[in-house]
Amino acid sequence: MGMFSSKKYITLDIRKHIETSDKSEDKEYKPYIPNGMWVKCPECGMTLYKEDLEKGNLVCIHCHSHLRMGVAERIKLIIDEGTFEEIDRNIESDNPLNFTDYDIKKYQNKTGLKSAVVTGKGNINKHPIMVAIMEFGFKGGSMSVAEGEKITRAIEKATAEKLPIIIFTASGGARMEEGIFSLMQMAKTSAALARHSQAGLLYITVLTDPTTGGITASFAMLGDIILAEPGTLVGFAGKRVIEQTIKQQLPNGFQTSEFLLEHGFIDKIVPRGELKTTIGKILEMHKID
Repeated sequence: MGMFSSKKYITLDIRKHIETSDKSEDKEYKPYIPNGMWVKCPECGMTLYKEDLEKGNLVCIHCHSHLRMGVAERIKLIIDEGTFEEIDRNIESDNPLNFTDYDIKKYQNKTGLKSAVVTGKGNINKHPIMVAIMEFGFKGGSMSVAEGEKITRAIEKATAEKLPIIIFTASGGARMEEGIFSLMQMAKTSAALARHSQAGLLYITVLTDPTTGGITASFAMLGDIILAEPGTLVGFAGKRVIEQTIKQQLPNGFQTSEFLLEHGFIDKIVPRGELKTTIGKILEMHKID
C-alpha cells in the first residue's frame, strides 16, 4: 500500500475542451480564446477581463485609467433607472458642402445613433435635469450642424422648463467636413447657454476624454461648475501644433484635467464611480423650490 493508495484521480482528455484547426493526432493543438473577452488598457498596457472591466465602470484596476465610455453606459451610470426620455432622436446631418467621402451612414451603423450626441430628460438622485451626452465613437464625437442643433434645443428646453442642464463632453472638435456650418454651432450653443444663465439656471459640464478643439472653445468651458474625470485630455490644439507655433517646449501633461485643476480652469476632478453622487449633491444645493 503506497501513500497515495487512498486517493482517487480523474483524468480528462483536455483536447476535447480545446478547439483546433486540425483534429489529426499528429498536429499540435492550440487553445481557442473567444474574441472580445479581453481588453488592453491603453494607459498601462495590462490585459483586462472585459466583464470585470464593465462591472468596474470601465476603469482599469491596475492604473485606474478611465477608459472611454459610450452613451448607453453613461446613461446607465448617471441617470436614475427608468427616468431617461430621449428628445430630438432623429436629427442628423447631411452633406452641406458635398464633401467627398463624407459618409455619415457608416458611423450611424457603427453606433446605432443618428448623431454624435444624445439629449434628453431624466433624474439624478431624484432631481430632474436635462442632459446631453457626446459619443466619441461617432466620428470622434465631432460637432456638425446636427450636434449643435440638438445641444441648443436641449439648452432651450431646459431654460423653458426651468431645469439644470448637464453636458458630458467627448469630442475631437468641430467637424471639418461641414466647415463654417460646424463652426457656427460654437456661437449658437454659447448664446443658448447665456440665455440659460440669465434665467438663473444651473449648467454643469463634465469633461471626459478627450475634450478638444471647438468643443473646448465653446460650451465645454462655460459651465457654472466644471467637473472632469481623472486623466482627461482637455485642450484646443494638439501639443505638437502648439509647440511648432510658439517654438517652445511644453510641460508634460499640460493638457490633462489634473493640470487644469492645478491652474484653476476646472472645479473638481471626480472619479467615475463618484460622479452620480457628486452631481446629485450639487443639484441638491442648487435646487429651485
